[in-house]
Amino acid sequence: MTDVSRLPGPFEHEWDWQEQAACRDADSRIFFHPSGERGTAHRAREAEAQRICSRCPVQLACRRYALAARESYGVWGGLTEEDRQRQVRSRRRARSRAQQADRSAS
Repeated sequence: MTDVSRLPGPFEHEWDWQEQAACRDADSRIFFHPSGERGTAHRAREAEAQRICSRCPVQLACRRYALAARESYGVWGGLTEEDRQRQVRSRRRARSRAQQADRSAS
C-alpha cells in the first residue's frame, strides 16, 4: 500500500494553490518525461517546464509540496527530479551533521 502520510490532508485549502498554477492548462507531457527520453530532448523539455514554472505565482508552494511529498517524477516548482533528489540528500546530510554535533556536545 502507498504511504500517503506526507501528503497534505483532504482539505481544499491544502490544495487550492494549484488553482493558480501556471501549468494548470499546459500539456502535462511538458512536465513529465516519456519513457526512454534522453539527451537533448530531455533537457529541452525540462527547460520548457522550468520556463513555465519561472513565471508561476505559486512556484514556491508547488516546490514545497513536491519536496514534502517526495514527488519522484516530473518538474515541480521549477525543480527537476534530479534537483529534488539533490535537495533531499543535502537536507539529510545537514540533519545528520546536526545530530552528530548534538551527540558530541552531550
